Amino acid sequence: MTVVRGGTALRTIPVTAGAANSPTWNGQMVISQKLSSTRMNGATVGFAGQYDIPDVPHAMRLSTSGTFIHGNYWAPDSAFGRSNLSHGCVGLNDTRGGGDSGQDAAWFYDQSLIGDVVVVRNSADGTIAPDNGLNGWNMPWNQWKAGSAR
Repeated sequence: MTVVRGGTALRTIPVTAGAANSPTWNGQMVISQKLSSTRMNGATVGFAGQYDIPDVPHAMRLSTSGTFIHGNYWAPDSAFGRSNLSHGCVGLNDTRGGGDSGQDAAWFYDQSLIGDVVVVRNSADGTIAPDNGLNGWNMPWNQWKAGSAR
């Protein structure tokens, strides 16, 4: 992942994304919520029994259907930039509790604002629907002006 501000690349961060059976959406997604820590339970998004993590650090919501970019302390360091392991989220290396400011997830969380756009490219999944969060960026201008989300 390349973090860009004002057209200048600030940092490249290795990430994990959605596994083959649950790829990450493509498209432009807007950060709509920032949580220093949150519980992620697969039962709330159609993955009952697959995960229940009570303390996911540095979580930023990208869709109403449960896509986040967040800290991940449970994957091995070797996974970041090499393996896609999630149920559709974008994971950044972090520590349990999120207290290490030197971790990629902490840095990205501190640099990000609600309203920032995260662009996902080259995923095996389709493009996120414009009405799945604040993601009207994925709609052609003429369609947006006409007021139709699909």
